[in-house]
Amino acid sequence: MAQALQARIAAFPKCYMDELCKTRSLSLFEWIEMAATLGVKGLEFYPGFFVSFEQSYLDEIRRVLQRHNLLMPMVCASPDFTRPSAKERRAEIERCKRMIDLVAFFEAPAPRTCRVLSGQRRPELTEDDGVAMVVECIEQVLPYAAERGVILAMENHYKDNYWTYPEFAQHLFVFKRIVDAIDSPWFGVNYDPSNALLAGEDPLVVLDAIKERVVSMHASDRSLAPGSTIEDLRRQENSVGYAAILRHGEIGTGLNDYPTIFRILQSVGFRGWISIEDGMNGLDEIRRSADFLRATLAAVSSSQ
Repeated sequence: MAQALQARIAAFPKCYMDELCKTRSLSLFEWIEMAATLGVKGLEFYPGFFVSFEQSYLDEIRRVLQRHNLLMPMVCASPDFTRPSAKERRAEIERCKRMIDLVAFFEAPAPRTCRVLSGQRRPELTEDDGVAMVVECIEQVLPYAAERGVILAMENHYKDNYWTYPEFAQHLFVFKRIVDAIDSPWFGVNYDPSNALLAGEDPLVVLDAIKERVVSMHASDRSLAPGSTIEDLRRQENSVGYAAILRHGEIGTGLNDYPTIFRILQSVGFRGWISIEDGMNGLDEIRRSADFLRATLAAVSSSQ
């Protein structure tokens, strides 16, 4: 008999990215207070949420989290390891180390993760060169992550909110080249089923290909605006941010088959965090997504 799915739910405020990162009309402290009403166990942070990384500011964030019995087990970092020059890539490595420090600072119990990406799919970059760059950068970061007890979780990603080009390793065949080249207990996959959809791939096929390496997950449901196609999306990719025709829906109302996803994760003994990345229409939508995930996790566990 398969073991119960030992996953915990976190939340990521996708709906408030600009308010937290650009306009600063919402503070990280305010978001924590809002998230405390969701019934989740943890919060996933993005580097842009922080107005500084000074000790006193971080100490206060940790105190607020502790007051609400919330953990911070995941940082959603976006290193760009395909930058053209070696000097730029070294700078990305150093920034990634600072994000690992951030995860370690909040002292969540294992498994705790720092999301990594491959980098932007710049037009002049060849597949072989890009793979070599990314593998070299991640391998340089790994010893630092291991020393601090933080797993690097590479996401099958679409595009960081503030990038120009889509993810270099957006498609499974490139993603797997990188994942298969790195053999370390401190490296794994952050699986996002919606990003597989945006790559024109079947989320279940993608998951089956990398299921043994999954250490964390982004939970989302995605669709295109009425009348739009994947081809329309491709034409809008090379511009800053997400394409306007993308729709982030409430989890359980879109194209992803969560019961099957959870059964696959259960079959490989997944014990990581599942972070909600939806709720573009506000806090109530995140709350309903959390309720859906809890119910689905419970149903999958009890069916074994």
